[in-house]
Amino acid sequence: MVEFTPEQTAFAQAVTDFCEREVGTRAKRDALTNNGADAHSDELYRKMAQLGWAGINVAEEFGGAGAGNVEMCIFLEEAVRNQAPIGAVGPTLITAAAYAKFANEQMRKEVLAGVVEGDSLSISMSEPEAGSDVGALTCRAEKVDGGWKINGQKTWCSNAHFSKSILLIARTDRSGGKHEGLTQFHVPADTPGLVISGIDTLGGREVNDLYFTDCFVPDSAVVGEVGQGWRQLMSGLNTERLILAAMQLGLAQRSFDDTLAFIKDRKQFGRPIGSFQALRHRMADHATEIACTRELVYSVARAADAHPEKMMPREASMVKLKATETSKAMTIDGMQMMGGYGYATEFDAERLMRGAIISTVFGGTNEIQRDIIGKTYGL
Repeated sequence: MVEFTPEQTAFAQAVTDFCEREVGTRAKRDALTNNGADAHSDELYRKMAQLGWAGINVAEEFGGAGAGNVEMCIFLEEAVRNQAPIGAVGPTLITAAAYAKFANEQMRKEVLAGVVEGDSLSISMSEPEAGSDVGALTCRAEKVDGGWKINGQKTWCSNAHFSKSILLIARTDRSGGKHEGLTQFHVPADTPGLVISGIDTLGGREVNDLYFTDCFVPDSAVVGEVGQGWRQLMSGLNTERLILAAMQLGLAQRSFDDTLAFIKDRKQFGRPIGSFQALRHRMADHATEIACTRELVYSVARAADAHPEKMMPREASMVKLKATETSKAMTIDGMQMMGGYGYATEFDAERLMRGAIISTVFGGTNEIQRDIIGKTYGL
């Protein structure tokens, strides 16, 4: 089983204690989220920032905690398991890692200092005709005097409606292959020419369409090198997929804990329903899958800490695939085992299920993850 240092164990307990105090009841969570309509509470997130957690993977020179991937995964697992409404944390940490790697010194200081204080960030890649095939994107940035003029549409951009800024991937050159000529830009959310329009989803208001019309950003807005956006994106996959995996691990564990408590208490035919073999065996299977997922998450996290510059496409795809499929299976089965109560909004089962199902789509669909894994074996 996964073993942590005493300091890591104490950190996990500190996150749990904080969440139990701040959001340990449905009433407390509802008060922070407009009765569950909002996925992110800025108030709660900034309280976490005061404890150093919002900038957990930000270097100390920028005011962050300077922690490794293991500590980051501990924080995410415990925060999600304890249902902290901080929906912006995943995109923010993913985007912050890109700025830390590729932004110039002034931009790093500005953006990462905001992250440490609790600012939210977004990253925008997908377009109506470019989802899994990111190289097919057409949103363009044209070089003009003093900067760049951006035109086009982006979609499925998480949390852009309350983020401080957006890390945009746009096409700056069409002369080469589809993975060439892509560039990353820092675009403040209030930039003239940018319109952010929400998309209603099963999970509420989480994602957005972005419309760029002659949207000007200066030369200093380029993050990294012009034309190297694809290479920069690929170099961040270890971190991105670990973040998604740790969050879904926490969600799966929450679903398991809630389901276990329910089937121990709920009685039919004169005894707790969890005592029937059909449910007992299903829970045994889920407990095993969650334990295997946790081993994989922290194994990959430790490998990424030991070799920070190493690309791990197989392991990164495996961890995202395993964690999201585990959480989806657990939450759907948890609803089934709870019967009609699992479908009722009085309980959290239906909300957990909604949070798990989309995880197999975002961050690279699980079909794409399987394809990547297969290719690493020469298939």
